[in-house]
Amino acid sequence: MAESIRDLMTKDPRSLESGSSVMDAARLMRDEDAGIVPVVEGDKLVGTVTDRDIAVRVVAEGKSPESTTVGEIASRELVTIDPQQDLDEALRLMARHQVRRLPVVEEDGRLVGIVAQADIARTASDSQTGDLVEDISK
Repeated sequence: MAESIRDLMTKDPRSLESGSSVMDAARLMRDEDAGIVPVVEGDKLVGTVTDRDIAVRVVAEGKSPESTTVGEIASRELVTIDPQQDLDEALRLMARHQVRRLPVVEEDGRLVGIVAQADIARTASDSQTGDLVEDISK
């Protein structure tokens, strides 16, 4: 059987409430060496903010990172995966939606992890990893 996402994912990723500032998100990314911050309300995933979102939606627009909230700039149309799914499903989702990271959520919407292209590269075959990078980059 293919490896489950639960075995690959970064468990209990740091997240921010939607009212947190973009500055908080940038600092969290720096401290955690991450390119994404899940945005939650309670323990439910409501969006994500990437380093690119900060560059494009805040810096390029001349907005203040101190007063702009992550909720204002978060991507809300999310592609997620269930922790019971397997590596093949993660590869399909990442390729189809051209994303490098998938939040892992339980059926009730609770964030439990993130699986990234790098996590998959450590487990998948060289061929699978190469195909994924190629599909995401189209």
